[in-house]
Amino acid sequence: MRDSHPRARARVAKPRYQNGVFHLDITFPSDYPFKPPKVHFTTRIYHPNISSTGSICIDILKDAWSPAITVGKLLLSICSLLTEPNPDSALEQDIAHLYRSNRSEYLRQAAAHTKMYAGGG
Repeated sequence: MRDSHPRARARVAKPRYQNGVFHLDITFPSDYPFKPPKVHFTTRIYHPNISSTGSICIDILKDAWSPAITVGKLLLSICSLLTEPNPDSALEQDIAHLYRSNRSEYLRQAAAHTKMYAGGG
């Protein structure tokens, strides 16, 4: 069975996030814009709010969604999340703990991961 939901791909280049280029997959439900799109990273990323499978924990993809949120605003919110993680709403608890307890080591790990998977450096 063919997936009939419209899809898009996005690329986020974040100089403030270890100079990486990250790819996202966006799938729009049939009742978009009344329901949020499903967005996940296809590029591996070291971040407390993004799981190892690319799932993103951000409120506007869940209960804070509004039909007034454009794809551009959604991507801007994801970019903001990259530079300002929310360790209180983490999907990756070990990374959130490191972010809270040793920011310089977190940044070192993020830089190494980004260089390996997202061409940063």
